Amino acid sequence: MSDFTTAGPVVLDVWFDLQCPDCHTALDDLRALRARYGDRLETRLRHFPLERHKYAYAAAQAAEEAAEQGKGWEYAEALLARTAELAAGGEPVLLEVARGLGLDVEEFDTALIDGRHLLAVDADQAEGKALRVTGTPTYIIGDERLDGGKGQEGLRERIEQAADRLLEARARHSR
Repeated sequence: MSDFTTAGPVVLDVWFDLQCPDCHTALDDLRALRARYGDRLETRLRHFPLERHKYAYAAAQAAEEAAEQGKGWEYAEALLARTAELAAGGEPVLLEVARGLGLDVEEFDTALIDGRHLLAVDADQAEGKALRVTGTPTYIIGDERLDGGKGQEGLRERIEQAADRLLEARARHSR
C-alpha cells in the first residue's frame, strides 16, 4: 500500500456508507483535512454499504453516477446531510439530491435501473473487506487503517499524523 514516490498527493481512502450518520459527522474532519493539506492530500470516496442500511447500496451506485457527471463528493456530502430522510424516503431521495445539484436526473434514474455502477461498488466493498474494513467510516492512509466507526474522537489528529509522516518521507526520498 505504501507509495513513497514524489509524484502526486498522499492518498486517503475514505470508506463510507452513504446512509451512515457517523459518516455525515466525519465530513467536518474531511473538510478540515482538505483545508490543511490542499492538493497534497487526495481524498478518495470508497464504498462500503452496510447491510443494516437499506438504501446504502443504491446510494453508493448513485454517488458513482454523480462522479461520472463531475460531482461525486458534492453528491456524497449532500446525501449524507439527508441520511434520516434517505432511510424514510428511499430511492426517490437519491434523485432529489441529484436534481438539487443540477445533475442529469434521467441519466441518474437509468443508471440506478441498469446497474452500470454495480461492479464499481462491489469492487470497493470487496477491497474493503480484504483490508479488514468492518464499519464506517474507515480511513486508510499509507499502511494505516483508522476506524471511525467506533467514534470520531482524535481521528482527524491521527490522520494528520499519518499524512505528515508520509509527506515527510516523500520529501526525504526526493532529496
